[in-house]
Amino acid sequence: MNGADGWLRTAIGVAGAVRVSSARTSCAAAAVVETSDDRTGWDAAMVTPPDIEAQILRYYHAEKWTMGTIARQLHVHYSVVERVLAQAGLPRIVTAPRRSLVDAYLPFISQTLETFPTLTASRLYGMVCERGYSGRPDHFRHLIARHRPRPKAEAYLRLRSLPGEQAQVDWGHFGPLEIGRARRPLMAFVMVLSHSRQIFLRFFPDARMESFLRGHAAAFDAWGGVPRVLLYDNLKSVVLERRGDAIRFHPTLLNFAGQYRYEPRPVAIARGNEKGRVERAIRYVRDGFFAARTFKDLDDLNAQAEAWCIGSSADRRCPGEPDRTVREVFAEERSRLLALPDNPAPLLEHVAVSVGKTAYVRFDLNDYSVPHTFVRRVLTVLADPHEVRIADGAVVLACHRRSYDKGEQIEDPAHVQALTDKKHAARQHRGNDRLARAAPASQTLLARAAERGANLGAITATLLRLLERYDAAALQAAILEAVERDVPHPNAVRFALERRRQQHGGDPPVAMVLPAHVQARDRPVRPHALETYDQLKDPSDD
Repeated sequence: MNGADGWLRTAIGVAGAVRVSSARTSCAAAAVVETSDDRTGWDAAMVTPPDIEAQILRYYHAEKWTMGTIARQLHVHYSVVERVLAQAGLPRIVTAPRRSLVDAYLPFISQTLETFPTLTASRLYGMVCERGYSGRPDHFRHLIARHRPRPKAEAYLRLRSLPGEQAQVDWGHFGPLEIGRARRPLMAFVMVLSHSRQIFLRFFPDARMESFLRGHAAAFDAWGGVPRVLLYDNLKSVVLERRGDAIRFHPTLLNFAGQYRYEPRPVAIARGNEKGRVERAIRYVRDGFFAARTFKDLDDLNAQAEAWCIGSSADRRCPGEPDRTVREVFAEERSRLLALPDNPAPLLEHVAVSVGKTAYVRFDLNDYSVPHTFVRRVLTVLADPHEVRIADGAVVLACHRRSYDKGEQIEDPAHVQALTDKKHAARQHRGNDRLARAAPASQTLLARAAERGANLGAITATLLRLLERYDAAALQAAILEAVERDVPHPNAVRFALERRRQQHGGDPPVAMVLPAHVQARDRPVRPHALETYDQLKDPSDD
């Protein structure tokens, strides 16, 4: 009997193992079915394979297993077993909820959350603790998450716009932009037509009003027309003040809108869905254009953006008309746009600047030279993306290239030479300032040379000549080497420059301007006509 019992128990164990293994396999299949279902909510939760339902019903009715045993052995949730049995006609077992410490404080919690829906659980926990609650904060936070009122889901209308009727405008931030020593924000101006979804994209190193308006003008020129209405966010470049329905627009934007004859229309506060087309366009620019893109400078990036807007971006399907592309819909919409103005005003930055005791004005992190006769004056800077003009009333005093670097000195040689001629003693200081900007290590070399009683004027002149023959980076490295060797002499700098040149296989440096006596030596000599000597001969000498 013992052997028979042992054999029987072994057989039952094997059968149970096979049954449990089969149940686990079926449960895994159920998990795959549930996770692979794309539906959400109660529909996905109520999907149970038929074999699992059959096993639940058999174990409950035939084997008399409890619901907890069925859930543990089949590795399903208790609610799944309860739901299958309820669908089979068995009544649901309703258990009385256990009393909790927070039950006495639920009316106070509900009333407080109705008044302050965003009140944090930690602050609410402190309030109920002052009223006698003794529970743990982590459990209280879990309870508050269940009782906090949920915002009601909002339904939106799908709006359609007529061709040429509306465009939407916004800025997009695309990280920092390194220009020399300056770190500027890379801002993307995006305008999209609401009907055809044609995108215009232009990058700027700032989000100023002038860049904002330049983006408008460039978009209108690229499209060959102007939409009738432009939707904006509540930017400071658009809305200065808003109280209810009363809006005070920026006067510069109103002047620009009057020139191009369109209506500026800001959306409601905190209602980004009203300009969802440009929001999606910015996201499309991030994923479809800017991601993993390389560029040399801002002009190169804008050239790539322009090619993308008229290329792959225009070849995508139009969301409003899936059977056609954006290019095809925009070709029809172009004729519905307003005509461009005949003579639009130039978009220049007007900034009043003060000239100090040095003949420079500070504009956009850089210094620009002016004639020395205009120190201690207030002048006007007129700037576009490529040029900076400095004017005194209607007279333009200086014109410089625009720099987006930081701390750079942009000079007109005529301004500096005029001041140097007037102040002869400033010549040496002028050369020292030039060396300090090109090779900062020269100041350390001059200081050590002064300690040894060397002629600083001769050293400065020699270093300036070396700066003209070599570049600033090579001179800086050579001066650092001379300082490290504690030889503050220009010959050590010259030796280091020559050694670096020979190591890199470079050509010998040649002075750009030869001395006057060398230039005279190479001047072509015109031979004198020998016939004039015949006139000196006397005929009687024959």
